[in-house]
Amino acid sequence: MNPMRAFEDLVAEAAAVDVSGWDFGWLDGRATEERPPWGYARLQAQRLAKAKAALDIDTGGGEVLGEAPVFPPRMCATEGWAPNAERAKALLGPRGVEVVLTPPDSGLPFPDGTFDLVTSRHPVRPDWSEIARVLAPGGHYFAQHVGPGSALELTEYFLGPLPEHRDDRDPEAEVAAAESAGLELEDLRTARCRMEFFDVGAVVYILRKCVWWVPDFTVERHADALRRMDEQIRAEGSFVAHSTRHLLDLRRP
Repeated sequence: MNPMRAFEDLVAEAAAVDVSGWDFGWLDGRATEERPPWGYARLQAQRLAKAKAALDIDTGGGEVLGEAPVFPPRMCATEGWAPNAERAKALLGPRGVEVVLTPPDSGLPFPDGTFDLVTSRHPVRPDWSEIARVLAPGGHYFAQHVGPGSALELTEYFLGPLPEHRDDRDPEAEVAAAESAGLELEDLRTARCRMEFFDVGAVVYILRKCVWWVPDFTVERHADALRRMDEQIRAEGSFVAHSTRHLLDLRRP
């Protein structure tokens, strides 16, 4: 990335690029995010290799699930956004994965006790009663969730102080909700990871992809803030934020 490229060029490029799916390769060299120490994709693949029937919730374009070299005899995935569901079908369908488009709050379209493993990387809003329902007795929910206040420095740069977001997605609260639905905690790990954005185009791209960070974000509406951020990045070298993650292993008795 040439640091001397003009603000207008960086923003226009990022505003035009395709942001569907969960491949972040466009950000290579333009942004970095420290990864949690446990290596979710590797651990998920290990569990999938031992499962008989598995479900991946909010699979996005299937990119993370697709890293697994071996799937169980029955492998299903759900996704709530139609363009991502189509990407997931194209990627995973040839490997025998059943990908189902599931509108928000529609429940999981599977009978009780269907799966011995349910996984998810960054689910939108886990429905614990539905997860418990589709798990077979002894089955596990194994997932990496976004934690409280993730990327809050970036969100607050555009929206101002948001103290209520600091406790959002609290892992202890999620565990309590899961236990209320009948699941038992086997393992919980947490991590806080450094993020850096090396040009303002990377910020535009991530805000177009992760639309919940700054709702109603547009280049036009937030032009002044983007220009200030561009100046800050040129002066300091990057814009720094922090993501939070937690790893959950829950079992249905």
